[in-house]
Amino acid sequence: MNRKLKIGIAGCGAIGKTLAKMIIKDNSLGARSVYLFDIDDSKSSSLSEGIYGDNRASARNIEELINKCNLIVECASSKSAYSIAKKSLSCGRNTLTMSVAGIIGHYSELAALAGKNNCRLFIPSGAIAGLDAVKAYKTIGIKKVTLVTTKNPRSFKGVKYVENKQFSLDNIKKDKVLFYGSAYEAVKYFPQNVNVAAVLSLAGIGSKKTLVKIIASPYISENMHEIKLESTAGRVNIRVENVVHPNNPKTSYLAVLSAYATLKQIMDPVRVGT
Repeated sequence: MNRKLKIGIAGCGAIGKTLAKMIIKDNSLGARSVYLFDIDDSKSSSLSEGIYGDNRASARNIEELINKCNLIVECASSKSAYSIAKKSLSCGRNTLTMSVAGIIGHYSELAALAGKNNCRLFIPSGAIAGLDAVKAYKTIGIKKVTLVTTKNPRSFKGVKYVENKQFSLDNIKKDKVLFYGSAYEAVKYFPQNVNVAAVLSLAGIGSKKTLVKIIASPYISENMHEIKLESTAGRVNIRVENVVHPNNPKTSYLAVLSAYATLKQIMDPVRVGT
């Protein structure tokens, strides 16, 4: 890839803001410049001023961001992830997507678009570990995959599914199962909380076969994800206990670090791991 990267960050919330600052500080990435876009232009302008001292990096719209950059990083939302990825890939731009729940239903289309326009779609591991093993076991056959996500009740504030089920998050005194079903349904009802389910599904046996259990627990402050996999070649049991992002309790800090590590991997001439 071109060593003189011009990186465009779409979405300047907690994740986009953290990632932009990490990129600017890391000379090893070879980023010549970082441009910013948010549907709320005050966020992109504020972030640009914080980084450069003025709003030079703030794009007026997503099209301008794509035109200025050769790598687009989507940090917006599951609602806009597909639109951003489609526009970016259509213009031949390498694209890294954070809101994987928003593109899982369009994965085949976006993969074909990337191939047609000679660019790549990057999907970070996010807030889980062990995808290297999942992909390896997939080559010989996976019997079953289950993801158990446990978070503090406050992480589920504002989730429509929880409100419709009339779960009283403030009154949860012990572990409460909020959802159990397929990853296909989980990403529909909890798009901000279980991006990991979408990533795991793409790496493994698909969203309709991957099982997901979501638990609200008053006993923990971390975001915990457990992967249980059965294959003809062995079994996997992995638990990750993530510190939440300081500005967004629905997101694990590891999700940002995973995206950052993916950017570094893109530029690295040596690739370690599956």
